[in-house]
Amino acid sequence: QVRLVESGGGLVQAGGSLRLSCAASGRTFNSVDMGWFRQAPGKEREFVAAIRRSSSSTTYADSVKGRFTISRDNAQNMVYLQMNSLKPEDTGLYYCAAGLTGTYLYWGQGTQVTVSS
Repeated sequence: QVRLVESGGGLVQAGGSLRLSCAASGRTFNSVDMGWFRQAPGKEREFVAAIRRSSSSTTYADSVKGRFTISRDNAQNMVYLQMNSLKPEDTGLYYCAAGLTGTYLYWGQGTQVTVSS
Protein backbone atom coordinates (compact mmCIF):
# COMPACT_ATOMS: atom_id res chain seq x y z
CA GLN A 1 0.00 0.00 0.00
CA VAL A 2 1.20 3.51 -0.88
CA ARG A 3 -0.39 6.70 0.40
CA LEU A 4 0.11 9.83 -1.70
CA VAL A 5 -0.53 13.46 -0.73
CA GLU A 6 -0.16 16.26 -3.27
CA SER A 7 0.51 19.92 -2.55
CA GLY A 8 1.64 23.07 -4.30
CA GLY A 9 -1.33 23.86 -6.50
CA GLY A 10 -2.82 27.32 -6.77
CA LEU A 11 -3.80 30.20 -9.00
CA VAL A 12 -1.17 31.60 -11.35
CA GLN A 13 -1.16 33.88 -14.38
CA ALA A 14 -0.32 32.55 -17.80
CA GLY A 15 3.45 32.39 -18.24
CA GLY A 16 4.00 31.76 -14.55
CA SER A 17 5.38 28.75 -12.72
CA LEU A 18 4.33 26.33 -10.01
CA ARG A 19 5.99 23.36 -8.39
CA LEU A 20 3.81 20.48 -7.30
CA SER A 21 4.96 18.08 -4.61
CA CYS A 22 3.80 14.59 -3.76
CA ALA A 23 4.67 12.96 -0.46
CA ALA A 24 4.57 9.17 -0.42
CA SER A 25 4.34 6.80 2.52
CA GLY A 26 3.90 3.08 2.91
CA ARG A 27 5.60 0.67 0.56
CA THR A 28 9.28 1.23 -0.28
CA PHE A 29 9.16 4.35 -2.41
CA ASN A 30 12.11 3.56 -4.61
CA SER A 31 10.44 0.32 -5.77
CA VAL A 32 7.64 2.07 -7.65
CA ASP A 33 7.35 4.26 -10.71
CA MET A 34 5.69 7.63 -10.20
CA GLY A 35 3.48 9.71 -12.46
CA TRP A 36 1.51 12.92 -12.65
CA PHE A 37 -1.88 13.11 -14.28
CA ARG A 38 -4.43 15.90 -14.62
CA GLN A 39 -8.12 16.29 -15.21
CA ALA A 40 -9.73 19.43 -16.56
CA PRO A 41 -13.43 20.16 -15.98
CA GLY A 42 -15.56 18.09 -18.32
CA LYS A 43 -12.59 16.13 -19.64
CA GLU A 44 -11.05 12.76 -18.94
CA ARG A 45 -7.97 12.39 -16.82
CA GLU A 46 -4.80 12.54 -18.92
CA PHE A 47 -1.18 11.61 -18.49
CA VAL A 48 1.27 14.43 -17.83
CA ALA A 49 4.64 12.94 -16.86
CA ALA A 50 6.26 9.85 -15.36
CA ILE A 51 9.56 8.88 -13.80
CA ARG A 52 10.92 5.38 -13.33
CA ARG A 53 12.03 3.93 -10.02
CA SER A 54 15.70 4.62 -10.66
CA SER A 55 15.02 8.18 -11.92
CA SER A 56 16.94 7.29 -15.04
CA SER A 57 13.98 7.56 -17.36
CA THR A 58 11.28 10.19 -17.70
CA THR A 59 8.41 10.59 -20.14
CA TYR A 60 6.14 13.54 -20.87
CA ALA A 61 2.94 14.28 -22.69
CA ASP A 62 3.62 16.21 -25.88
CA SER A 63 1.59 19.12 -24.53
CA VAL A 64 4.01 19.73 -21.66
CA LYS A 65 7.39 18.78 -23.14
CA GLY A 66 9.94 21.52 -22.65
CA ARG A 67 7.81 23.24 -19.99
CA PHE A 68 7.35 20.66 -17.23
CA THR A 69 9.99 18.63 -15.40
CA ILE A 70 9.33 15.62 -13.20
CA SER A 71 11.83 14.61 -10.54
CA ARG A 72 11.97 12.48 -7.41
CA ASP A 73 13.91 12.29 -4.19
CA ASN A 74 13.95 8.67 -3.07
CA ALA A 75 15.60 9.56 0.25
CA GLN A 76 12.70 11.86 1.12
CA ASN A 77 9.93 9.81 -0.54
CA MET A 78 8.98 12.80 -2.67
CA VAL A 79 8.14 13.39 -6.31
CA TYR A 80 7.90 16.83 -7.89
CA LEU A 81 6.48 18.45 -10.98
CA GLN A 82 8.07 21.76 -11.93
CA MET A 83 5.71 23.59 -14.27
CA ASN A 84 6.97 26.60 -16.22
CA SER A 85 5.43 28.77 -18.92
CA LEU A 86 1.98 27.77 -17.74
CA LYS A 87 -0.97 28.14 -20.09
CA PRO A 88 -4.71 28.37 -19.37
CA GLU A 89 -5.11 24.92 -20.88
CA ASP A 90 -2.90 23.53 -18.10
CA THR A 91 -5.74 24.22 -15.66
CA GLY A 92 -6.99 21.13 -13.88
CA LEU A 93 -6.82 18.85 -10.89
CA TYR A 94 -3.36 17.32 -10.76
CA TYR A 95 -2.93 13.84 -9.36
CA CYS A 96 0.13 11.97 -8.23
CA ALA A 97 0.16 8.22 -8.89
CA ALA A 98 2.38 5.25 -8.07
CA GLY A 99 2.71 1.91 -9.79
CA LEU A 100 4.80 -0.40 -11.93
CA THR A 101 5.35 -0.79 -15.68
CA GLY A 102 2.75 1.80 -16.60
CA THR A 103 -0.01 0.48 -14.38
CA TYR A 104 -0.82 2.94 -11.63
CA LEU A 105 -2.38 1.37 -8.58
CA TYR A 106 -2.23 4.17 -6.04
CA TRP A 107 -3.55 7.70 -6.41
CA GLY A 108 -3.57 10.86 -4.37
CA GLN A 109 -6.55 13.16 -3.86
CA GLY A 110 -5.25 15.82 -6.23
CA THR A 111 -4.23 19.45 -6.06
CA GLN A 112 -5.93 22.18 -8.09
CA VAL A 113 -3.97 24.24 -10.60
CA THR A 114 -5.69 27.23 -12.18
CA VAL A 115 -3.97 29.32 -14.84
CA SER A 116 -5.59 32.64 -15.68
CA SER A 117 -5.17 34.31 -19.06
